[in-house]
Amino acid sequence: MSTVGILGGGQLARMLVLAGAPLGLQFKIFDTVADACAGQLASLTMGDYADTAALADWATGVNVATFDFENVPAQAAQQLTAQTQVAPNARALAVAQDRLSEKTLFRELGIPVPPFAAIDTLVQLQAAVVALGTPCILKTRRFGYDGKGQFRIKSAADVEAAWAALGPQAEKVGLILEGFVAFQRELSVVAVRSRSGEFRAWPLTQNWHVDGVLSASLAPAQVPPEQQAIALAHAQKLAEALDYVGVFALELFERNGELLANEMAPRVHNSGHWTTEGSETSQFENHLRAVAGLPLGSTAMRGYACMLNWLGEMPNREAALRVAGVHWHDYGKQPRDGRKVGHATVRADTPAELAQALSALGEALSRQAQVAPVVARLG
Repeated sequence: MSTVGILGGGQLARMLVLAGAPLGLQFKIFDTVADACAGQLASLTMGDYADTAALADWATGVNVATFDFENVPAQAAQQLTAQTQVAPNARALAVAQDRLSEKTLFRELGIPVPPFAAIDTLVQLQAAVVALGTPCILKTRRFGYDGKGQFRIKSAADVEAAWAALGPQAEKVGLILEGFVAFQRELSVVAVRSRSGEFRAWPLTQNWHVDGVLSASLAPAQVPPEQQAIALAHAQKLAEALDYVGVFALELFERNGELLANEMAPRVHNSGHWTTEGSETSQFENHLRAVAGLPLGSTAMRGYACMLNWLGEMPNREAALRVAGVHWHDYGKQPRDGRKVGHATVRADTPAELAQALSALGEALSRQAQVAPVVARLG
């Protein structure tokens, strides 16, 4: 029986374990905290990713190692490569960890991106703001997610404040300035590539964010076939350039019909959670199939689906489950402001039925504001 090691023990690792059990896979989790929620379902080792001895001991008996989140040090992935198979590979992880490396690769591959510039000093920031124009966004090159590690510069008068907020991190994690994109909507393509190079993708997903955190995802996004084909071609080109194995997400902005790459997530992704109930094979199962060397499953949809993120605390489960088509996912986490504690997937056979179910769920949970933009899109 194959054993999959997962670096990181959050909800993504937890859902991988749930998807892998029917495949006969076993799991070992490595995380920096003792209460990582995946540890409720699989063996958990607590340690520091920089502790080479602890990592080597944990990897004993692991047939393939993978990741729950992208900020696992690339050095840890490189160390494991000498001991076992690692998927995705250390290079893919390193590129995705650095926004400058990532956007540079996009540009080299001919994938359109917003304008950007590397920033090391205040003088460079001042010059780049003039060159890119305002508004623009100063970000850390490494770390930072869900809107963290960012400062929006609305005018030249904000440059000093932006440098005061993020400048101290320039030497440690690097900074990048990105031109602001007046986009019409946010999309993502979740895709998978196997060890043999087989590539599959789920239909484009439309996403809504609140304060930089994903609130809802709708699949399939209502896009022309040619736009779907362009997005999948971008994703496949990226996967092949990195010799990628496993599931990843390419986040995109749509601006006047053009797709601009925002960033890549080298792992199963929040915007692909709907695939568990909404597709023939979930992103979690296909990730495990890919890294374990198994044939990939179909990414065809089962009707229409919407994922709603639960932050801070779980809503009323009983009220939600009274609504037909609702599927509940509790991550087993303690409530905390802003923390991702669970999600629900709503699945239906038609857009009208999905809109009706979402409206009923929004009313049952007093979440009308969260479901409203999705219902409007379906209408």
